[in-house]
Amino acid sequence: MRKNLKAKSYIYPLPVLIIGTYDENGIPDAMNAAWGTVCDTAQVAICLSATHKTVKNLLKTKAFTVAMADENNVLPADYAGIVSANDEPNKIQKSGWHVKKGESVNAPIIEELPLVLECKLISYDAETEMCIGEVVNVSADENILDQKGKVDLNKFHPICYDCDTHGYYTLGKKVGQAFSDGKKLK
Repeated sequence: MRKNLKAKSYIYPLPVLIIGTYDENGIPDAMNAAWGTVCDTAQVAICLSATHKTVKNLLKTKAFTVAMADENNVLPADYAGIVSANDEPNKIQKSGWHVKKGESVNAPIIEELPLVLECKLISYDAETEMCIGEVVNVSADENILDQKGKVDLNKFHPICYDCDTHGYYTLGKKVGQAFSDGKKLK
């Protein structure tokens, strides 16, 4: 039997994305955004309200970073979502995170977050609140890479957000191989 849960955006998993920008004075900012995804091979789409300091910053600099929060950063990641840089300009410092400038864009890389996408702004629509960015570089901590230089989800433990219970969860075990397992039904 099935139960109707009303109209909600139940998409699982929702990655916990930390969006990093610099303001006009070079002060770094980061916000927590769970409504984001890939929208092309080297593009991301993120729903961001225009009221966020982060949006004001990326519209000025045309650059931002997208990092996946991991289980080691639950507290500062949540802090980045509940405190606005409009009210707390030293948000990054208070989170305990450290930043360095991205190699490919004018946006901060949070050193404690092991996987970061450096993005150039393609578009922002204030009506739909949709931000589209072109990924121009990916920066990864070597500790989360396998011997071939690929991200290893046995070493990297990104967190996901449950919009119904407001919980943070880690990913589970590998259960199959894409572009392969389905061949058994051919």
